[in-house]
Amino acid sequence: MSAPAQAPAPAGYGRVLAVPEFRAVFAAHVLSMLGVIVSEIALSVLVYDLTRSPLWSALTFALGFLPYAVGGTLLAPVADRSPARRVLVTCDLVCAGCVALMAVPGPGIGLLLVLRCCLAVVAPVFSGTRTATLADVLGDGDLFVLGRSLLRIVAQSALLVGYGLGGLLLTVVTPRHALLITVTTFLASAALLRLGTRHRPARTRPSGDAPPGLRQLLARPRVRVLLLLFWVPAAFSVVPEALAAPYADALGSGSTGLGLLMCALPVGTVAGELFAGARLRPAARERVALPLLCLTLLPYVGYALHPGLTGSLLLLLLSGAGSAYTLGLDQWFVRAVPEELRGRAMTLLSAGLMTVQGAGMALAGAAAEVAGIRAAVVGAGAMGVLCCCGLALAARATESRDGAARHMTGR
Repeated sequence: MSAPAQAPAPAGYGRVLAVPEFRAVFAAHVLSMLGVIVSEIALSVLVYDLTRSPLWSALTFALGFLPYAVGGTLLAPVADRSPARRVLVTCDLVCAGCVALMAVPGPGIGLLLVLRCCLAVVAPVFSGTRTATLADVLGDGDLFVLGRSLLRIVAQSALLVGYGLGGLLLTVVTPRHALLITVTTFLASAALLRLGTRHRPARTRPSGDAPPGLRQLLARPRVRVLLLLFWVPAAFSVVPEALAAPYADALGSGSTGLGLLMCALPVGTVAGELFAGARLRPAARERVALPLLCLTLLPYVGYALHPGLTGSLLLLLLSGAGSAYTLGLDQWFVRAVPEELRGRAMTLLSAGLMTVQGAGMALAGAAAEVAGIRAAVVGAGAMGVLCCCGLALAARATESRDGAARHMTGR
């Protein structure tokens, strides 16, 4: 009698980094993220120097969200209809060109904001194409999930490090010189992708229109539910971050407290993903995905107890750690999307994430004006938990239907 088969052990981040092509994608991602973050800071300072207006300075950040929806919707087919390496390199070169134009003395505020919008339009195409490329480089199994996890960890870490480096850089050079430095990061990223990744043909032929592709994708109930599982928690999770400045002021913790509040959620997210990726088997990550999804926003309800700075930081760390549910969702999503639609699916996912986070921040501010800061965070936690529980039930239902369909078709 043979021994029962055991679940495969976790692949581990080391095996992912052992793939040379992934190392090139990973290094390019680091350079690109630093370029985006430093350019955002430098442009915001440059606009403020030119206008002396906090409104215009804040608008440069806000314009990073809305164009995501435009780029993700109109340009999503590009991710599948052009060779991935060409798309990635072109996006980096477009970013380098836009930032270089920002650094040239003379352009008015209008042109600077248009260039900022251009950066945001190409961002979801770059992100979606890169994610779809991971499945080509690492396969669509556990290595893909861990590769996605590493890129998310880099993104969270870049937020922690990039803003600090950007602020430090601006004490040494002018905003225009800082922008020129970020041009080199985009060019280096383009070079790494061009030289470090293989050419692969487009997933689909360039015939037909973009809308049928998106309709075909969104016609799948499983895909629709999984997209909402990514988007809905993200919309609620940004509420404490959006209200961190007035909340820190209410606590009397000053700029130090504000910095800690802004860092707590990303630190928790990195810790949760590292633990789940390194210690849990693939099947275990999928089993805990929906329970974690339903619980990740629950710590926000703890704001009703009027915690101080330390208590608030612990709640945010705990909520961030719950974001490890995304590893399970990644596996389900890549399994649910046909290969020929994978690029536009990842582009749509990325665009939706940024759009709902921007909307969540705006609604958080409006709610805080009406009900107060703590009530806004508590409300986001309670509503988020209810929405996530409803989506979890829908995910279970579509999982059962998909499983039955695969059984009948032999897939």
